[in-house]
Amino acid sequence: MSNYGVAIRGTGSHMPEKILTNADLEKFVQTTDEWITTRTGIKQRHIADYATATSDIAIIAARKALTEANMTPLDLDAIIVATVTADMAFPSTACFVQKGLGARNATAFDISAACSGFIYGLSIVKALIENGTYKNVLLIGAETLSKITDWTDRNTCVLFGDGAGAMILSQTNQPTSIVSVYTGADGSYDTLLQLPGGGSRNPATHATIDNKLHCLKMEGKEVFKVAVTKMSDAVNKALDQANLKCDDIALFIPHQANLRIIEAIAKRLNIPVEKVFINLQKYGNMSSATVIVALDEARREGRIKPGDLIEMVAFGGGFTWGAAILRL
Repeated sequence: MSNYGVAIRGTGSHMPEKILTNADLEKFVQTTDEWITTRTGIKQRHIADYATATSDIAIIAARKALTEANMTPLDLDAIIVATVTADMAFPSTACFVQKGLGARNATAFDISAACSGFIYGLSIVKALIENGTYKNVLLIGAETLSKITDWTDRNTCVLFGDGAGAMILSQTNQPTSIVSVYTGADGSYDTLLQLPGGGSRNPATHATIDNKLHCLKMEGKEVFKVAVTKMSDAVNKALDQANLKCDDIALFIPHQANLRIIEAIAKRLNIPVEKVFINLQKYGNMSSATVIVALDEARREGRIKPGDLIEMVAFGGGFTWGAAILRL
């Protein structure tokens, strides 16, 4: 049994100001608005400028979450950032967020689970708060995927956007807000979605740059098939852990990668479309930021009432996947 429960105190999100529409993409890559919309459901995405790093947008989202939680940065015991577009290899993006916020009492570290990062983060925070290690944790999903996008590859450049979402979670003696979390992974799919260059396997050289190994690579059709299966399974695993059924969930928040994937999962699980939150038409795939940005937006739009159960599910490179059931 857990010693403590976990309370969600606040959320916040931030996307860069610049918007890149499908019509804009038509001007420099061989594609059309109709082609992109039909295959993905995406109409536009937000793009960070050259000088803006992942920590910059993460800090803005974090400040919004702190304001809603009526807390100061000094109240934080830990800062965890889920990202695949860190400011640099080290220090961690979480350390840059700590510096930017002035959260000098907080430990800080990053986690890397691609688009599943925020779900993985919830699993970590749940354990650390329930066992009494920390009282107040800032969990962030933040990405500047435009920095690792090959803007000449029409199959991938239309998919991704930049953004950040943040959540403040605290120790409580009341019923927990994190009802269940399930995570999974299978590294045998590593070649289907990856950023090959820049690490110890392919350190930066003229050849890796010339071959665009520092840009995201994806085998879209293969990713699609596995994503539908694994996310559907993750939804059910998290429900089983909590002894719940799909009908108990007020709103499903799936990873916003592709409308066809979302529709396939909803059909497979017999979830009515009105119970599925979709915002990918505005933002595209923001990797680890997608589900927390969607949750924050759903709350602010009044799609979630106090006491509602919501389920988030995600899938990303690794492959990784996971689902979490939250009581708001």
